[in-house]
Amino acid sequence: MRERVYLDWNATTPLRSEARAAMIAAMDVAGNPSSVHAEGRAAKALVEKARVQVAEAVGCKPAEVVFTSGATEAAAVLRGFGAVEVDPTAHDCLWSQRRAGQGVAVLAWGYANNETGVIAEAPAHDGPVMLDIVQAVGKVPFAFGWSGADMAIISAHKFGGPKGVGALIVRDGFEVPALLTGGGQEMGRRAGTENIVGIAGMGAAAEAAQRDLADGVWDGVAELRNILETALASGSNNTISVGKGGPRLPNTLSLIAPGWKGETQVMAMDLAGFAISAGSACSSGKVRESRVLRAMGFDGGQAAQAIRISLGPTTTKAQVLRFADVWSAQYAKARARVA
Repeated sequence: MRERVYLDWNATTPLRSEARAAMIAAMDVAGNPSSVHAEGRAAKALVEKARVQVAEAVGCKPAEVVFTSGATEAAAVLRGFGAVEVDPTAHDCLWSQRRAGQGVAVLAWGYANNETGVIAEAPAHDGPVMLDIVQAVGKVPFAFGWSGADMAIISAHKFGGPKGVGALIVRDGFEVPALLTGGGQEMGRRAGTENIVGIAGMGAAAEAAQRDLADGVWDGVAELRNILETALASGSNNTISVGKGGPRLPNTLSLIAPGWKGETQVMAMDLAGFAISAGSACSSGKVRESRVLRAMGFDGGQAAQAIRISLGPTTTKAQVLRFADVWSAQYAKARARVA
């Protein structure tokens, strides 16, 4: 039996060894980070170490990092603003927050799209700006301090950290409503005892991810993505590679295969031993066309025939070439059935 090949890194990444080690160590720290005794201070030190690690990876000040349960919770801070304009290709956690209202509108923008990998700078905007940099962290150079944004959202499990922990980045001096009220933790912006195990893992993963970026690891991943893209195009001359030729994440390939539904492709490749998706992991279980691709100008049929293949640093050339061979053979069979 051949090994399974994981090609769904944009959905979630495997846990990094550095994150695992940090989490195991944090499990032995008994104190509450809000307590002033030695045990509490030890727990607080873990949280603050991770805050520095995340800040360095994101390019912001440590005091601008507010730990949350993930990017979706971080995006919920938009509920405290009267009007929210949203990038039509943004992730659902932002798209669900759009609304008209009074006063200056907040612009919520998806900096690096999770389905297509397309990178797009936010347009000029008179009001506050929130960036979704969930997919960008650790994969492409980015510095919140230079972005001009007021807020950003990130999630640990997209760069090798644990699931269920993330952060809201808030520019120093910019006021936001509290995500949760209560004990006043996280500088009064998100009450509740901090998840020190998850936060420790997030910090360690952020540091390792930044190191990989500096070492050029993702340049190698981009080469593999391009090899895969070429191989798939060779196997079929009517596929559409979304975003090709423009700025993209180095690991992401969004492919439209006319005549073959995305969810059918996912099932066929799963049976063949490959994990891919038909869009965002948050919505891929729902049989529907991609809202993102429709917003980019593709028709309903095309939007329903797309898959997302996302690679990681451990992906090999042999794996992507085997995927290309298997996918091309399956596509030929699918086209023959409808001919």
